[in-house]
Amino acid sequence: MTGSYDASLVALSMVVAVMASYVALDLGARVTASSNTRARWYWLLGGAVSMGVGIWSMHFIGMLAFDMGMPASYDAPLTLLSLLIGMGSSAWALWVISNHRLGHLDLLGGGIVMGAGIAAMHYTGMAAMHVDPPVTYSVPLVALSLLVAVLAATAAIWIAFSLRTDTARWVLAKKAGSALLVGLGVYGMH
Repeated sequence: MTGSYDASLVALSMVVAVMASYVALDLGARVTASSNTRARWYWLLGGAVSMGVGIWSMHFIGMLAFDMGMPASYDAPLTLLSLLIGMGSSAWALWVISNHRLGHLDLLGGGIVMGAGIAAMHYTGMAAMHVDPPVTYSVPLVALSLLVAVLAATAAIWIAFSLRTDTARWVLAKKAGSALLVGLGVYGMH
C-alpha cells in the first residue's frame, strides 16, 4: 500500500503537539504554586484534560494527514478510550511534577507511565480505525516508538519539574524551547 501525506496537516499536528506541551509545562507550575488543595485538584484536572486532548488531537490530525487511498471509519468507544488514556497519563505526569521532590525513581516511573500512556493512546486510536486490509505492525518499530515516547515523557517531566518554580526573566523562552523539544518527542513517537 502506498499513501501520501498532507503537509499542512502534518505541520498542524506538530504545532498542536508543541502547544499541548507548553500548556502542560505551564500548568505543572500552576499545580505546584497552588496552596489550596481544592485549587491544586482543579489545576491538575484542567491540565490533564488540556494536555490529554492536545496529545490526542495531535495524533488524530496526524492520522487525517495520511491518505491511504481507501476509506476508513472509527470505532467510537475505542476512540473515546484513547482520549481517556491520554488524559489519565497526563494527570499522572502532572501529579508527579507537582510533588515537592523528584527523585530518580519518581522521574523514571513518571516517564514510563506517561510514555506508556502516550503509546497506549496512540495504538488504541489505531485499533479504533477500521480499514481493509487491517493495519499491521512491525514489532521493532513499535518497540522503538514506545522507547521514544518514554524518553520524551521523561524529558518532559524533568523539564516541567525544573521550570515549575522558575521566575527568571527568560522563563517564557525556556518554556517555549522546552515545549518545542517535548513536542518534537511526542511527534517523533507518532
